[in-house]
Amino acid sequence: MIKNYLKIAVRQLRKQKMYSAIKIGGFALSIAACLLIGLYIKDELSYDKSYPDTNRIYRLVEYYTHDGKIEKGNDYPAPISKALKADFPEIEKSARLMPNSLFQNAGSNELRRADQVENTHEEGFTYADQDLLDILKLPMVYGNRSKALAEPNTMVISKRKADKYFPNQNPVGKVMYLNNDQTKPYRIGGVMENPPKTSHLQFDFLLTLNGIEFYKGEQTNWNASNYPDYVLLKPGTNIDQLNKKITVDIDKNYLLPALLSISYKDAEKELKKLSFKLQPISDIHLYSYDIQDEFQHGDIRFIWLFGAIAGFILTIACINFINLSTAKSANRAKEVGLRKVVGSTRYSLISQFLAESLLYSVLSFIIGVLLAWVLLPYFNALASKTLTMPWQTFWFMPIIFAAAFVVGIVAGIYPAFYLSSFKPASVLKGSISTGSKNSMLRNGLVVFQFTASIILIICTFVIYNQMKYILNKDIGFNKDQVVMLQGANTLGDNGVKILKQQLQKLSSVKSVSIGDYLPVEGTKRNGNTLYNFGKSKVETGVDTQFWITDEDYLKTFGIKLLEGVNFNPDGNNGGVIINQTMVKKLNLKNPVGKVITHGGDALRIIGVVQDFNFESLRQPIGALCLFKGISPSIVSVKVDGGNMSSTLAQISSIWKNLSPSQPIRYTFLDERFANMYADVQRMGHIFTSFAILAIIIACLGLFALASFMAEQRSKEIGIRKVLGASVQSITKLLSLDFVKLVFIAIVIASPIAWWAMTKWLEDFTYRAPVSWWIFAFAGVTAILIALLTVSFQSIKAAVANPIKALKTE
Repeated sequence: MIKNYLKIAVRQLRKQKMYSAIKIGGFALSIAACLLIGLYIKDELSYDKSYPDTNRIYRLVEYYTHDGKIEKGNDYPAPISKALKADFPEIEKSARLMPNSLFQNAGSNELRRADQVENTHEEGFTYADQDLLDILKLPMVYGNRSKALAEPNTMVISKRKADKYFPNQNPVGKVMYLNNDQTKPYRIGGVMENPPKTSHLQFDFLLTLNGIEFYKGEQTNWNASNYPDYVLLKPGTNIDQLNKKITVDIDKNYLLPALLSISYKDAEKELKKLSFKLQPISDIHLYSYDIQDEFQHGDIRFIWLFGAIAGFILTIACINFINLSTAKSANRAKEVGLRKVVGSTRYSLISQFLAESLLYSVLSFIIGVLLAWVLLPYFNALASKTLTMPWQTFWFMPIIFAAAFVVGIVAGIYPAFYLSSFKPASVLKGSISTGSKNSMLRNGLVVFQFTASIILIICTFVIYNQMKYILNKDIGFNKDQVVMLQGANTLGDNGVKILKQQLQKLSSVKSVSIGDYLPVEGTKRNGNTLYNFGKSKVETGVDTQFWITDEDYLKTFGIKLLEGVNFNPDGNNGGVIINQTMVKKLNLKNPVGKVITHGGDALRIIGVVQDFNFESLRQPIGALCLFKGISPSIVSVKVDGGNMSSTLAQISSIWKNLSPSQPIRYTFLDERFANMYADVQRMGHIFTSFAILAIIIACLGLFALASFMAEQRSKEIGIRKVLGASVQSITKLLSLDFVKLVFIAIVIASPIAWWAMTKWLEDFTYRAPVSWWIFAFAGVTAILIALLTVSFQSIKAAVANPIKALKTE
């Protein structure tokens, strides 16, 4: 019997090639999209679950209520780790991490073996306590994990870096230099396995914190916060109770005395706004989008969004299958009638139609899986992932076949019951049951499909409009034609000054500035609290970025000096330059000449610059204070864009003469600025892809409905033609109904898309308005697509011979 069902199913597939291709093609596209989204979601959900004690590892997160908003962070004073372990028996181990590039050797470095002369640029350096290795139980290739970072000036490197610098060797005990600093050699204490891609800790070099003190008293200072802290809890610990105990203990016994020691205004009142919570390590990747930290991570909101899109795509694929099946009901009606006359039961007919549905589903899944495999490289580029098809996993093929069975049954159940319900007497007379003409459900499904498509179209345009706004907004500095030379700190302070002097002699170079604090992400940041001088005990300080710059900084970046003077090129004139925001926050009138302080030296204001966006446009412009000094890792070169290749060749020649053992590395400031919004661009590409897919699937559904309506109204069309109706009027008659459906979809989609994009734009302090033309353009696009889709069936029905439709009357 099953063999017979399959024979008939194959026969139907061959008989209706176009409809079969649409059914299978639409299904396959949807399945490929769902599979890719499923792989993405699985990868995102698997972060930080590979550690042996994952369920007991937590990160400490700080919650601070400021102006009615909760701000979250994870940087703490250096002594907090010892305090946590000493004060709370629930905590088995506590360890610090310090990836902040503000501190020497964290972030990126020029690295070389002690027995070689050529430097290689490397990313992924962080300081870490020895206990962090024990908490994470990182698998080691060489060396003893329990002692790998126990001694001063030791480091642990990953296997891939060990293979790069010490191929086919055990590098434990070998010495390496960072940034040509031979006064501080680092000895390799161990080699760890490469960090898994599904870990938020993507570091290849762990530098020991043992023996480290970045400035005098730093390791006992409770008034400076720079260290994330991780803890390993004892089994059975009550997390909620421990969170409360940590908040009370740390605030009362450590932070309050520290704040009182510097006469901090309203210290007790401020600490009431502060609390601590432990965050599971497995939550860090997806649940830290609103936490200020040093890590790249995902967003659980996008997981829900992608999951919903996958469900939607699969749903409308099933809807289209149903529409296409019922649209051709007339072709199967007489078959059903004859089968019933010769004795077929409704059960056997249902089984037959479900067998056809399962055949279509299996074929669609096979094509969909292959299509997903082909599209995976594109999807990886789109989502910035390195996903692979899990061909060899034990669960993949069983899930695929189970899904094919379930989807086949779900998609085929309504057509099976619908087609098997035809009455033999009615269908053999040439008429189909009146219930088949009930168009409300089908029209509703088409409205649903186009509503979703229009929402995605609007979202895509809003995202691209925002990206265009970001890249073209006046941000207060000039990011064009600025070359950033990196790794210049290996030249030493004098060497980097010589580099600057020689670059300034080039005719194509307008200005040169030495400094690591630039208005793009990935460069140094240094947060401080500044006060009006003499008022630190009576005023709340201003959180300020405190940047080291030189006398050519303003000129190189085109930053406008509004009041006062620039730094003296011949020496340090002992002053600072602040921005307009800081003037407002300190309530200064005639700020030039006023004195401010960060709790130490008195700082005289010599100038005020116009506000510029030195952070992402997601954030408002903060307070900024510039002071003269040297921070020599980056040299910024403002060039004439006339002959860029020649200018770069000249710059490279100067670099090679000064640093023959280190290849030149440079990037352009405008590219780094654009990279700050790579996630926005990526979201735009993803929404574009989903919008196109949704439109294709919606058009398939519309095509099905047009086919169905043309079939149902064939006699009406025949009578109209006999009475003199033109092809144009009939085409208009059939198309107008579908245009009405799209109009309804526009009305429903517009407020939903407006609300969604307004919420999304709330993440940006500076944002483009959601203009009316976006909604109008999306609506017109949807109408044109709908008209093109239905025109084929409308014209086909209009030009058909009316005799064929009326011969049974």
